[in-house]
Amino acid sequence: MNDETSISEEKDSQESKKDKKMQNLISVIILLSGLFIGSLFVDVAQFVKGSGFSQKNLSKSDIFESGGKTWVAYGEPAVVAQIINDDNCEKCDVSEALVWFRRVLPTVSTEKIAYDSAQGKQLIEKYQIKTLPAFIFDEDITKTDFYSQAQVLFEQKDSNYALKTQELGLPAGKYLALPEIKEDDPVSGPKDAKVKVVIFSDYQCPYCKLIFKSLRDSMNQYKDAVLFDYKHLPLEFHPQANNAALASACAQEQGKFWEYSDKLYASQAEWSNTKDTAKFKDYARTLGLKTAEFNQCLDDKKYQDKIDADKTEAGNFGISGTPALFINDDFETGALSADQLKEIIEAQLNK
Repeated sequence: MNDETSISEEKDSQESKKDKKMQNLISVIILLSGLFIGSLFVDVAQFVKGSGFSQKNLSKSDIFESGGKTWVAYGEPAVVAQIINDDNCEKCDVSEALVWFRRVLPTVSTEKIAYDSAQGKQLIEKYQIKTLPAFIFDEDITKTDFYSQAQVLFEQKDSNYALKTQELGLPAGKYLALPEIKEDDPVSGPKDAKVKVVIFSDYQCPYCKLIFKSLRDSMNQYKDAVLFDYKHLPLEFHPQANNAALASACAQEQGKFWEYSDKLYASQAEWSNTKDTAKFKDYARTLGLKTAEFNQCLDDKKYQDKIDADKTEAGNFGISGTPALFINDDFETGALSADQLKEIIEAQLNK
């Protein structure tokens, strides 16, 4: 190898080193420039690839369009709602409820959970869920305007918040638990009956008067096949409803609950306009009850605790109005006719 060749190779090596240094320097300049100018080169790459948007640019806009969609900025956090539901339940459809939710809570996203899945069962037990659909929100719900205005509709459980659907006005689609048939409840029919009918009723309610007649017709027709259970739910705006419930409980003590209830509903217009218990005592006498015992029972409000317990139980199921009727797990409200009640009972018997 001659000297000229060696000198040429040395020059090439030096040029190569200079090129590498220059490339490294350019890379550093590009990196620093990108950091100082708000990730300009990242934004450009995202723009070219269509893979994202500049945080800097997004912060300047409340609305933009992309991919055929319009994106709107909100000042509230993203909220996650778990919806526990049964896909096979026709009455459990949440589509209308979600439309309403997204109007008042536009940043909500939902996670659907099957009630009979392992996760669903865990949530049902943890939150003591009695009805479907059920909605469980994460703690970010507390940072929204909706929560600040409607906090009473939520019940906190750990860091999550269960929505009180009945208080919001969302009807129950399916009941996972049923009212307990208690020893001191007025009942008719076999205790081991396949079908159990439980009614929450108010003696001063005109719709309750109508459905009670249907109930009595069904009791006669299905007396050996269906259990009928009566629970008290005197409403606050019916001033004599609680006294009527107390009187019926005193009649039950003497084995005449159903007969006394027949009289109360038949004479509803008469005693509803009174302010004391005189009429209730008159009815006890005409039905042949021991009046001294009945009158003392009524004056002492002996069964007020029982009536209050029924009201509490109704509240636990989200029931605030009457009549409310369970035919096994089928829940109905309003004045069902005898034929309508019969149809539901037959459907339950044939299951």
